[in-house]
Amino acid sequence: MRFDESLFKAKAGDMEAKTEIFVKYRPLLIKYSMVNRRFDEDLYQELAVELMKCIRYFKDAE
Repeated sequence: MRFDESLFKAKAGDMEAKTEIFVKYRPLLIKYSMVNRRFDEDLYQELAVELMKCIRYFKDAE
């Protein structure tokens, strides 16, 4: 499925689409959750919440 299709489905509440997006961005979330070469679980959780908020509040530019 194309990313924009997944995004619109996730915004509509499709858990499978949300999971697909989350899995796609998980490596990036992990990368930015590293503090002094140590994984910060709280930071990871906050970033995951922000990703879900971005999906919820996404507005199409068209």
